[in-house]
Amino acid sequence: MYYPYFLTYMALGLGITLIVFSWALRKGQFNDQQRARYLPLHPAPDPPPPKPSRFIRLEVLVLFVMAGLGLAASAAVILFALVHGN
Repeated sequence: MYYPYFLTYMALGLGITLIVFSWALRKGQFNDQQRARYLPLHPAPDPPPPKPSRFIRLEVLVLFVMAGLGLAASAAVILFALVHGN
């Protein structure tokens, strides 16, 4: 009944998750694991981060748009399943 919709939804979610995870691996998000272990013990505050460039702001905007589209797709799948379900 609802299984094809939810299986498609889950497959899309898994695919997007794998794409984002591979992007994070390529960008080096998981490279500095030793430093992350000691961050709670570091007494001095870090220097302020540099002002974000235009590319970073565009990247953040794209991520928010993707999150909004994901939520909209979730709502659409649920509504479609509820309306067309028997």
